[in-house]
Parts: sequence; C-alpha cells; structure tokens
Amino acid sequence: MTAARPAFHHPSLSVAQSVSILSGAAIMLSLAMGMRQSLGLFMQPVTRDLGISAADFAFALAVQNIVWGIAQPFAGALVDRFGTRLIALFGGLLYAGALLLTAYASAAWMITLGSGVMIGVALACTTSGIAAKIAAKVVRPERRSLAFGLVSAAGSIGTFFCAPLAQGVIQSSGWQMAMFVFIALAAAMLPAALMGGRADRVPLDGQAGGLGESMRTTLAEAQRHGGYIVMSAAFFVCGLQLVFLTTHLPTFLADCGADPMLGAQALAVIGAFNVFGSWLFGWLGDRWHKHWLLGIIYIIRSLAIALYFMLPVSQASTLVFAAVMGTLWLGVIPLVNGLVAQIFGIRYLATLTGIAFFSHQVGSFLGAWAGGVIYDALGSYTLAWQLAAGIGAAAGIMQLFMNTRPTERVLMAQAAATSPAE
Repeated sequence: MTAARPAFHHPSLSVAQSVSILSGAAIMLSLAMGMRQSLGLFMQPVTRDLGISAADFAFALAVQNIVWGIAQPFAGALVDRFGTRLIALFGGLLYAGALLLTAYASAAWMITLGSGVMIGVALACTTSGIAAKIAAKVVRPERRSLAFGLVSAAGSIGTFFCAPLAQGVIQSSGWQMAMFVFIALAAAMLPAALMGGRADRVPLDGQAGGLGESMRTTLAEAQRHGGYIVMSAAFFVCGLQLVFLTTHLPTFLADCGADPMLGAQALAVIGAFNVFGSWLFGWLGDRWHKHWLLGIIYIIRSLAIALYFMLPVSQASTLVFAAVMGTLWLGVIPLVNGLVAQIFGIRYLATLTGIAFFSHQVGSFLGAWAGGVIYDALGSYTLAWQLAAGIGAAAGIMQLFMNTRPTERVLMAQAAATSPAE
C-alpha cells in the first residue's frame, strides 16, 4: 500500500475550522488591499475638486507606504506576542476612520493624514504579515508556501471588484460617495478579523524551529544572514514597481487619451490575475527553489514594464500588460513568507517579514512620490518607468544568488523532530 498524503491542515484542526480561519484572513486581506490598490483612481477627481497638485496626492500615498513599512515590524511583533485578533480588529476600525477623514478632506494635509498615515498603520494590522502568520499556524509545514499563495490569491479578489466599483461610483456620484462605499467595505473587515483570529488558539509546530528562542536571538540571526539581507533589498524594488503602477497608471492612460474606465479595468485585471499568480507561485514554492522564482518574477516584470511603455498604448496592450503584471504581482508574497519560514521558523514570522516589508515600503514610497515629482517636472512618466525597469532587472539577478540555508537552530529543531524517539 502507498502511504496516504499528509493532510493540508494542522492536526489540531478540522477541515471546516481550517477553511473558516483561512477564509477570514483572506477576506480581511482582500478588502484591505483592494481598497488600497484602488486609491490611484481618486487622484484626478480629488486634485481637481480640492485644488491640489498630483504631487500632493502622490505624496499622501507615498506617506501611506512608508508608514505601512515602518509600522509593519511593530505590528508583526505585537502579533507574535499577543496574537492576531486584537491587532486585526484595531486595523479594521482605523481603516474605516481613515476613509471617513479622507471623504471630508478639504486640504492636502487631510488627505495625507487619512489616506496616508492612518491607512498606512491600518494596512500593517490587516494585510499580508498578519495573514501569513494565520496561514502558517493553520497548515502543515510542508504545505506552507501553498497556503501563503492561497490566502494571497483569495486576497487578490479585492482589487478585481474594488477598482471598477470605485470608478463606477466616482463617475455616477462623485469621489466622496465612493469613499463612503469603501467605509462600508472596511466595516466588513471586522467579522473577517474575528474569524481569522481563531488561529491564535492553534499551538506552534515544534518542527518549525519556533520554540525556545527569543526575539532578540532571532533578530540577531536575521542580521547575520546574507540571504535575508539580499531578499529584503530586492523587496525594495518590488514595492517601487508596483506602487508606481497603482498610483500613476490611471493618470498615464488619461494622458494618452484613453477612456477613464480603462485604468479601473487594468487594476481589475491585475487583481484577477493576482489570484492565479498567487496560487501558482505558492504551489511552485513548495516544489522549486523559492529564490529562483523570485528572481524570475523581478526580471520578467521589468521586461514587461519596458515593453509596455515603449509600445503604443491601446486597450488591448494595457489589458495584456495588466494580466502579465497581475500574474507576477502578489506571487512574491508566498515566496518571501516561505523563505522566512524556511530559514528562521515561524515563531517570529510576522516580525521578520515585517522588517523585510519595511524595505518594500521604502521602495513603495519612492515609486508613488518620485513618480509624481517626475511627472510634474517633466510632463511625462518616461524617466520613471525607465528607472523602474532598470533597477528591477538588477534586483532579479541579485535575488537568483541568495543564500537560503536555514539557521543552525532551525536545522537542529528539524533534526530533533524527525529523529526516532529513543
């Protein structure tokens, strides 16, 4: 007889319990990311109505990204210490408050506070770092990359419906009404946070190398691990490329004379293909070298950006570009989370992925803000996309040669867990 394949879920949970917890994490992530990635659609109506510049609006989104990056390690540390439920509930409430402030904004500083600072903190409490910790606890170690990919895939659906929903309401009822629709979606994050937070009751798996070490020891290991440093540096470029597109693609298309709905359609296509890409790279991450997959993603992304901006813009080219970028968009998340779990274990997974994510968000800050500055100064995005493509290719090459060896502590824990009892 052949041995049965191990179950996907943690042995202390039933299938229904695992699905419920993962669904809560996915819905929370989906709504948070879907709204966040649709904010670029508000740039033109907000700047027109409030009399602020494109750089002012882009600066608010840039602040959002850098605040998210700064807050993520702290939110991750709180999750590793106290669990996911309270942190996620706080994030959902803060998200709704941020959107309310933005809806009633009358000046650039209010946009920066609401859509910038407050949403930045809320994202740190409701998105990939929190969802990854939930998924890591609910599934078996050998299926973690797939679990990360499934949660990210389900979470990608938010962009698919949030972008066209926002654009439709903006066109029919104005941008403020679209903000109120988003507030209702933020409220729906609260029950999802309660569902996902049940992962706090699941015990850690000893084979993950997550038992017995302190946060200080783990942080010292990360500081000395060259592969972790390379991965975090490459993650900077990931943030730069993606936030440049979500923030500035609608304006670029408007400059090309495209229908305003095309920008929303492109973001929706990105969201739809995110579902496939997240699952695909999560599945591949359990079967192939994760750092090679990351390098390939960064290189192909850069080639796609260069080709799209060099060729004449049309509806077909835009939607094909969106499909390619969507496939490669959130596929990095299961791979980065999987590498951190592979190298360091999952006890401080949220903290370590949060630190790496800070690098990602520094890149996001530059992608959003510098894109606006270049556009205001030169009247086009040519220099911005050239820089995004060039440094993306360099990051991909660097990622291919990352050291992925687990720490000695994790190797010893794995050996102890797999050795026969005496």
